[in-house]
Amino acid sequence: MQIRRSSKAGASDIVEGFGRKRYQAEYVKFLVYTHASCDETKEHLELLFETGPLTGEKQYNYFMEGCDKLSRKINKFLQAFKA
Repeated sequence: MQIRRSSKAGASDIVEGFGRKRYQAEYVKFLVYTHASCDETKEHLELLFETGPLTGEKQYNYFMEGCDKLSRKINKFLQAFKA
């Protein structure tokens, strides 16, 4: 259940931050929240894989690679936005 919340939170944070883009500090704050939600989702994936509910290594790798890719994109966007 928590993995659903963390994965959905990222999209919600991006939308909410975009609505506040007029205020740069607020926008950056929500982008940081998005990055944290992505990291949290990765942590939940690792826990599910290590404890057994997620048994397919191929599926685990697919989701982790997707999270890693998204995390890098968010980070690049944050760095570009701050510059």
